[in-house]
Amino acid sequence: MKKSTYIPLLLTIYLGVMSYIGRDEFYAGNYVYYFSIIGATLLCIVLLHFFLKKRDKLAQERKDDMNKSR
Repeated sequence: MKKSTYIPLLLTIYLGVMSYIGRDEFYAGNYVYYFSIIGATLLCIVLLHFFLKKRDKLAQERKDDMNKSR
């Protein structure tokens, strides 16, 4: 499993746990605050996934170029 997959997966699981722990904010009526934090965190996780995926791809291309030049 690649780093671009398991790190965002672990962060998503962590977000689920933290959302469960913070559900008192939801029950208190702070819906916008609760869901905006979750949404912003999900956005960061998705961006991290694509950034790491691109980084893995560039690293693989560099490795392939080094092997071809030998």
